[in-house]
Amino acid sequence: MEFKEFFKDRLRAIRRESGETQAQVAGAIGTATRYYQKLESGENLPGAELLIALADHFEVSLDYLMGRSDKR
Repeated sequence: MEFKEFFKDRLRAIRRESGETQAQVAGAIGTATRYYQKLESGENLPGAELLIALADHFEVSLDYLMGRSDKR
């Protein structure tokens, strides 16, 4: 599976588990809702700062977020 495909699926899954909307997550990590939507659709990949913000927000490791580990 291509990384973009994996990342968008994992991101969507952890957001849904948290019970948040895309707009809520976007606001929490300091980005526009449309940009976050593009992350979940696989159109964009986040930079390092946004990856860290996502991992912190969802309280998961970067390795989990990036698919390098199944341990949160």
